[in-house]
Amino acid sequence: MSFSSPRFQRYVALGDSSTAGIDDPDGTGGYLGWSQRLARLIAAHSPDLLYANFAARGLTTAEVRSRQLAPALALRPDLATVFCGTNDVTGRRFDPAAVGADLAALFGPLAAQGATVLTFTLPDLSPVMPLARLIAPRIAALNREIAAAARGAGARLVDFAAYPVATDARLWSEDRIHANAAGHARIAAALAHTLGLPGADAGWQAPLPPLPPPGLAARTAAEFRWWRRHFLPWLAAPGGAEPPPKRPFLAPP
Repeated sequence: MSFSSPRFQRYVALGDSSTAGIDDPDGTGGYLGWSQRLARLIAAHSPDLLYANFAARGLTTAEVRSRQLAPALALRPDLATVFCGTNDVTGRRFDPAAVGADLAALFGPLAAQGATVLTFTLPDLSPVMPLARLIAPRIAALNREIAAAARGAGARLVDFAAYPVATDARLWSEDRIHANAAGHARIAAALAHTLGLPGADAGWQAPLPPLPPPGLAARTAAEFRWWRRHFLPWLAAPGGAEPPPKRPFLAPP
């Protein structure tokens, strides 16, 4: 990367369940996730780094803006990651212009306060989840809004949608919505590379070794298992209490 080697003191993450680290177990009953993995990569070179994560699962972009922006700004971060929009594109209604306005309202104040702002696009999930073909146009529209908001605020963008490895099923959890531990590690590596951290490189872009395609019986069984374990329970799930933020305070990562 062309950026000089950075040193950060206060990193704040904003977002939904991806930023909260869902499906990347930390070994103690919680979740690690790409944002905390990134914080630890930064801390290897900036040992005084403090890290906070306001992310909570299930939030739309508007909810991330309304619930997380003000407390994040109050911590005066010099690095902020913002990723949301998945719950918008999977919702009953999707207004890309409104999502774009919310993204701009998130990126802009953080950047204006002096933070390096980092975000990324969502890959087309169709190779991982065939049903996602129905929302592929929404994902493409979301990515256009993310890119436009990033340009407007001078945020740094990792365009995961442009890299085939991002849709390798081996980087996704069984629910096909969240990354698994290997996927979270790839995201952290990509963000570290974009920041120009010492030792970070473009290795995250490399495809995984090819595997023979599964047979029809295996594919059918996998689809049936996913519908039964994930999709149907998701359809039937009632609304719950407002989810708490992961760790809304600055502390070593």
